[in-house]
Amino acid sequence: MQEIITLKHGEGTKASYSLIKEVFLKKLSNPALEKLTDAATIGKLVFSCDSFTVDPIFFPGSDIGKLSVFGTVNDICVSGGIPKYLSLAIIVEEGFLKSDLIKIVDSIKLAARISKIDIASGDFKVVERGKADKIFISTSGIGEKIPQANPSFKNIKNKDKVVVTGSIGEHGISVMLSRKKIFEFNIKSDCQSLNKLVTSLWMKFPQINFMRDPTRGGIASVLNEISLGSRKGIRVFEEAIPVRRDVKAACEILGIDPYYLACEGRAILIVPNTISNKVLNFLKKTSKSAAIIGEIDSSLKGVLLETVSGGERILDFSHSFNLPRIC
Repeated sequence: MQEIITLKHGEGTKASYSLIKEVFLKKLSNPALEKLTDAATIGKLVFSCDSFTVDPIFFPGSDIGKLSVFGTVNDICVSGGIPKYLSLAIIVEEGFLKSDLIKIVDSIKLAARISKIDIASGDFKVVERGKADKIFISTSGIGEKIPQANPSFKNIKNKDKVVVTGSIGEHGISVMLSRKKIFEFNIKSDCQSLNKLVTSLWMKFPQINFMRDPTRGGIASVLNEISLGSRKGIRVFEEAIPVRRDVKAACEILGIDPYYLACEGRAILIVPNTISNKVLNFLKKTSKSAAIIGEIDSSLKGVLLETVSGGERILDFSHSFNLPRIC
């Protein structure tokens, strides 16, 4: 029986990671791709692409337009680049409202202005009714490499600290609640541009060893990717992970683990222990919920979570999906 692609292959699960390694990396391997960073560094350029299929297309705090810009901008930022230009490809199905398209393009315009980038190229296609779900957007971004920035799994060392730039899970739970429409919570997506914050971080702290934004699969998947890429274990402290009270409450009702929920305006940093407090104090100026949540531990394999009750559990990749089409 032939293996088929399922929704879990696109959700930042262990199946996603395995598919990337077994199919795409195996078939298309080259020095730029093998680094498995959010964007490729090619000489003085940082290059990334992404596709957006989020459902619903409008949700509290954002929409597919802003998401498509900020998602690619953030990938360039955490990879050590200053975003400059984006391409924009839009596919809609027949019957899509022109007023909604205008609203989305207005959001794209605003997000581009906030991110200080230009939409330099684009494409627009229409498919038959029922051949797509409303609207899909694909973007590619080009940035200028920050000379001081050199994010790499190879830089990560034992006792490095794990820092998160803000509270987690708000994007994922916002989209889920908007889709389900069964609970009343005033939770907005954290969708925002990391351009200003992350560029400042790279300029002030070039010693930062690695950075990634925790989108599909949340912080759990990102930490596991970092563990596999660096071949080092990670110890995480549950009491230190910033999760808003209302996000926790919504997760408890829905039976969702917030560590697997996507963020669209946060970054995970791996920084030397010697500068971790300085980095945190810098972040606290703009984000009170920024926190040191763990450390690299070479004695471990994978990611270990120390719980608030004093126990320990493995924080693995998710093996199933909680919410398809999150971005």
